[in-house]
Amino acid sequence: LGSDGLERTVPVSSRVESELADLDPADRAEFLEGLGIEERGLDRLVREAYALLDLLTFFTSGEQESRAWTVRRGAKAPEAAGQIHSDFERGFIRAETIHYDEFVGIGSMKKAREEGRIRSEGKEYLVQDGDIMLFRFNV
Repeated sequence: LGSDGLERTVPVSSRVESELADLDPADRAEFLEGLGIEERGLDRLVREAYALLDLLTFFTSGEQESRAWTVRRGAKAPEAAGQIHSDFERGFIRAETIHYDEFVGIGSMKKAREEGRIRSEGKEYLVQDGDIMLFRFNV
């Protein structure tokens, strides 16, 4: 049951998902369009599961790796930092943050910094779905 008390159903066709898995990523959108489907059933299932469980995704990105992390909706920045390492939460100073949609429009973190689009968020900041975060900490 959702938080609204209503049951949720997400139709997923194993046949369609199997065929999608065999296609090149470039051909998947065309295949779905031909079926009159906007997105994969598995993608809808994951999104609905996150909503039912009150979860959200934030991102970190560095020289070697970009990664998605999951926290509960309503998590503050130090709690999100703790998902990466307990020292990040314990020594949390601030989180340099930009939302994914804004980042894509700018194109790079360097340009986002130059334009002053990176926000400095403190301990009370509520992490938003799609935030890209760089945690500053001292232990």
